[in-house]
Amino acid sequence: MTRDWWMSRETGAEWWRPDAVALTQVQAGWPAVAPIPVAASPVPFWAVMGFTFILLFAPQSYVPALASFRIALIAALIGIVAYLYDRFIHGRPLMMRVREMWITAYLVGWAVLTIPFSSWPGGSLSFLLDQYFKTLTIFWLLSHTVVTVARLRHVAWGLSLMAVGLAAMAAANFLSGTFMAESSLLPRLVGNNAALTKNPNDLALMINLILPLSVALFLIHREPLARALLLGAILLELVTVIITYSRAGFLTLAATFTIYLWKLRNRPERSWAWSALLVAFLCVPLLPSSYFDRLSTITDIKADQTGSAQERWNDTAAAFNYVLAHPIVGGGVGMNTLALNEARGVAWRVVHNVYLEYAVDLGVPGLTLFLLLLIGCVKSVMCVQRSTARVTALRDLFLLAEGIQVSLVAFAVAGPFHPVSYNFYFYYVAGLAVAAKAVYQTSVGQLAPDRR
Repeated sequence: MTRDWWMSRETGAEWWRPDAVALTQVQAGWPAVAPIPVAASPVPFWAVMGFTFILLFAPQSYVPALASFRIALIAALIGIVAYLYDRFIHGRPLMMRVREMWITAYLVGWAVLTIPFSSWPGGSLSFLLDQYFKTLTIFWLLSHTVVTVARLRHVAWGLSLMAVGLAAMAAANFLSGTFMAESSLLPRLVGNNAALTKNPNDLALMINLILPLSVALFLIHREPLARALLLGAILLELVTVIITYSRAGFLTLAATFTIYLWKLRNRPERSWAWSALLVAFLCVPLLPSSYFDRLSTITDIKADQTGSAQERWNDTAAAFNYVLAHPIVGGGVGMNTLALNEARGVAWRVVHNVYLEYAVDLGVPGLTLFLLLLIGCVKSVMCVQRSTARVTALRDLFLLAEGIQVSLVAFAVAGPFHPVSYNFYFYYVAGLAVAAKAVYQTSVGQLAPDRR
């Protein structure tokens, strides 16, 4: 009996028979339909990649002359206009009718419906227009422009190289003593000037979401030079998470490591996983005692001299109480700060928990819709993995889908410690999950004969 390609290095002509490919598509629960036409223009895709770079590095903060040009807005508009133009001239639909898109539409619809009942209706409307809709636009654009395996690889490479840049800037700030002004009791580095990566906790989250994609590329490429480059990138990413002193970052990193140990246990690459585990144990004595003191506050919140653990615990309790009192509507999208002021007194702090943010803002229905979206994205990439496990022609797609799945699980683990419900972190990876499923369907249509 033939084993899966990822359980052996042997290959043969029987590895990708069109009949087997078509069968895997049906087994995944997706009907064998004609593939979605691939967008002809590469402009929208590269505009999204340019926007991603601007999002993570904020070059306008280092070159003030760029600020007046609003380069992030320009990149996004180029992507949107180019995508719409390409769709209109070819007579193609603007949006895929897939489960994740419908759930997102319901989530947005519920957020809009609850605006009249918000703690501050004008604030909720402004929040939708200024932040959430921008995030969803990139989610939509990314999921509809990453239409080939090659583009998925480009995204993984782009993010991995950007992570190296983020790591270099974080290391430079750490070594030069550039720390956050409000962290006098525990000096913590400043990432860079970008909103998504300046705070060390946010930087650790971003790196943790990119790390599985770097691992996927490492498993894809067998060339020594590429593997050496990717191994260096992975090591830099690991070190960056450590030097942020982020407790959530450590837990997320540990979860990612555990998942890969499990996934690779029966594959040829398991030697890399066990080697990484050995290196991790050998490096433990090199870590400063202050790092272990920081981690100890995960279970002993009273030991946190900065007071952040105690504040977050109190905010979590207040958020739970608020949800129990307002289970249906909540305080309105983006208004959890006002809701918590009402529940536990004026402190002007957001709840550091993605799930409670949705529950406080949009009630249990909003939280349920988000969980359905998260689970739906995970299920989609898991279906891609199951359907491509025996198809060597789609080996790269299997590994990239695996990396996306690990990133989604990493976000799920980090969620209880971050106030990032409506930011790009989750929705960027979710867009890649939607894209991976569409890429699989297109690839199957190209490999399999026309059965209609």
